[in-house]
Amino acid sequence: MADATDDDLYQRTRALLEPGDIELNGAIVHTDFDGSEDVKMMQATIDVGDIIAEHSGYDPNDCFVYSGNDDTDFSSNQHQGLTLEDEAFVWECQQLLRQGSFDIVIYYEASADHEAILADVRALGFDVTGVEG
Repeated sequence: MADATDDDLYQRTRALLEPGDIELNGAIVHTDFDGSEDVKMMQATIDVGDIIAEHSGYDPNDCFVYSGNDDTDFSSNQHQGLTLEDEAFVWECQQLLRQGSFDIVIYYEASADHEAILADVRALGFDVTGVEG
């Protein structure tokens, strides 16, 4: 980690992956998008979600983003990737505005190809930190 802020975010992300119903891995996607670039940040979230879907054995075209605006348990920058057929979990994320730019904390089933996900996110041009559950 580069600094204490990154270390704090890493530790908080790691806590989200604590054992639950399914085993999870995650990634922290660091962007340069500031608070006025929420459309670009959302597109980055969709692009990363598509990568996760592919490496989880799903066709990204068979998935959708649920933003939970009808669910009081969701925050305004929390989203899920779900399958169209049965609304199965593919990924979940929080978009965090930290130190003037967005970080996307995203997690997904540990059965997905974690290293391939990280490599493909880097290929999009983002710095990414992998977090294993």
